[in-house]
Amino acid sequence: MKLFDQELPKLGFGLMRLPKHEYGSFDEKQICEMVDRFMDAGLRYFDTAYVYQGSEEITKKTLVDRYPRDSYYLTSKINAGNWAVNSAEEAKKELEISLERTGAQYFDLYLLHALGKDNIQNYDDYGIWDFVKEAKDKGLIKHYGFSFHDTADVLDELLTKHPDVEVVQLQINYADWDSPTVQSRLCYEVCVKHNKPVIVMEPIKGGTLANPPKEIQELFKGVNAEASFASWAVRYVASLENTIFVLSGMSTLEQMEDNISYMANFKPLDNVEQEVIQKAQKILTEIPQIPCTSCSYCVKGCPMNIKIPDIFSAMNREMIYDMKEAAQRGYEYATKDAGKASSCIHCLQCEDACPQHIEITSWLEKAAEKYE
Repeated sequence: MKLFDQELPKLGFGLMRLPKHEYGSFDEKQICEMVDRFMDAGLRYFDTAYVYQGSEEITKKTLVDRYPRDSYYLTSKINAGNWAVNSAEEAKKELEISLERTGAQYFDLYLLHALGKDNIQNYDDYGIWDFVKEAKDKGLIKHYGFSFHDTADVLDELLTKHPDVEVVQLQINYADWDSPTVQSRLCYEVCVKHNKPVIVMEPIKGGTLANPPKEIQELFKGVNAEASFASWAVRYVASLENTIFVLSGMSTLEQMEDNISYMANFKPLDNVEQEVIQKAQKILTEIPQIPCTSCSYCVKGCPMNIKIPDIFSAMNREMIYDMKEAAQRGYEYATKDAGKASSCIHCLQCEDACPQHIEITSWLEKAAEKYE
């Protein structure tokens, strides 16, 4: 399915992690420079969302007000999740607000945001699927699809139920390709099965693959000492046949220059480079980590309301990527409105419920010792 001009370079500018001043306001001057550099390189795809705080407004100032509307593609998103809205009316109002914030007149692509089994019912109950089709008929959007965060079987059900969806946005990167939780490969294969083009988000896994484990750094440098570690991750997902855009949440002009250096005139990974990625994936699987799949069976009966999968995710960030500060922040976020690891009373219901047979209470003791 041809969605946009397929001759366009595949790099997309994700407008969620834009540079800010120390006191929190957007660095408008630098963002204008980044937009100009992006456009000068022949790149045209920009991605924002209703729930990206301040993003749509700064998009107006730095892109929409400065370039002809037909010179770029702009995507935004509608979020009907429980944390974002309380009614169908609130959800449907988002399109009007997003158009007003951006001044864009229309969106080239409009996505139902972050679909998963926990919120799909909201989109059904609120009539959002019909709403976006009506918006397309009115010319307020050109195409529609959804971004997705769940398992491949849920995605298959969605695309079977909604065959007129035009594109799917997926979290794909070489670290998550065979992840039992993210299921990048399986979800991508579902899109291929349904003949849906894919837009990739999180190609660098929240920045972690820009600084991979030392063994992987040495592996990449041994093949190409000049290539950035991020370039391996971005080119990997851009090499997938059904990928039409790869979003990069660029925060600095330097990051943009790096991305442009290999994506403005993109060349897919060759066979040797693909083998190198496979070696990197093998290295990741061999690094000691907690084999949690985030099924959350352990959480449902926890008398202390401990968000065990979120704590383990934080711990894995340090164990795999040596990101100590990120792990600490992740732990603090996981325990902000829930039980701490030290709250565990060793009732063992979690270990009885865990299909991976993880020694959960032991890991929680380690988490408490390390992060509290």
